[in-house]
Formats: sequence, structure tokens, C-alpha cells
Amino acid sequence: MKQFQDILTDLQNKLNPHRFWHTVGVAETVRLLAQVHGTDEEQALLAGILHDCARYMPNEQFPEECEKRSIPVSDLERAAPILLHAPLGAAIAQEVYGVTDPAILEAIRVHTTGAPAMDLLAKLLYIADYIEPGRDMVSNLNDIRRAAFRDPDEALVMILRGTLGYLQKKGGPIHPATLETYQYYAKEDY
Repeated sequence: MKQFQDILTDLQNKLNPHRFWHTVGVAETVRLLAQVHGTDEEQALLAGILHDCARYMPNEQFPEECEKRSIPVSDLERAAPILLHAPLGAAIAQEVYGVTDPAILEAIRVHTTGAPAMDLLAKLLYIADYIEPGRDMVSNLNDIRRAAFRDPDEALVMILRGTLGYLQKKGGPIHPATLETYQYYAKEDY
């Protein structure tokens, strides 16, 4: 596996400045969450740094790049290719950066849609992507941030409920994995 500093330098050269600083914010946030919740900080930091490693490509390229790697692409993902940056990112983390840790790869793979029964690292990365310091997209963000350090499952449900509400209001498609994740953690239908 490449050294952490080499990965960071490579991503800084590939990603636009906004995306790079978001990545750094997610990495530091997921590391802090890992520290608070008693899981591996280095593993969390690496997952955070690599979570958006596919975002240097144009969104329109994601379906083709996924198909090259035998990553399934649904009609919904073809219509909203941004959703594919997560599974594609997991593949790139393995191919380009030499990551072999299945927990890191899974956390990257599901950081956009979530998944039922995620392990703690995957939950923390999903949450960190939403609450990192550069984000300011929802009115209850401070409540979600507090919940993240107290109870990751509570924060996860808050994020999922907000995401589903936003997508429903906007009339956008809802990825089945996001709906299943909400139902799994909230223990209710949406």
C-alpha cells in the first residue's frame, strides 16, 4: 500500500481544491469519531482520505469506469452517476493505492447510500461525510454533529431522514440502499 503522505499528495494533485479540502475535513472528522467511539483511528483516517478518490473524473465517466471493473450499474445510477463514485472509489482505493483492508473498502463503497448492518467504520465515514466542518447544508447540522459523538446510530437516522425528505421534496430518485438503510436503523418504513 502507498504511504499516507503519498496518497494525500496524489489526491491533492488530482482533486479540485474544494473537493480536496472536503476530503481532509472528512478524514479528520472520521478520525475524531473513531477516537471517541473506540475504533481504529488510522483505519478511519485512510477511509476518510480515500472516500472521494474517484471524484477527479467527470460524473459522466463513472458508469463506464464501473463497467470496466464489473461493478454493477443500475438504471437509477446511470441516470444519477454521481452515486457511482463510492463503489468506483473503493475499486480505485484498491487498484491505485493498494488498500486491501475489507472494512476500509466497504466503508468507501457505501459512504454515499449507506447499507443495512454497516460496521462502525462505515457508519462513521457516512456520518463524517455529512458533518465535516466545511458542510453547512441543513438547519439541524449542529444537532446531528452532537449526536454523532454521542450515538452514531442516532446521527445516522437523522441524516437518512433528512436525505430522504430532501429527495422526496425535490422529486429526485431515491436509491434503494438508502431506503433500506433508513428502514434498518430507524426500524420504521419511510
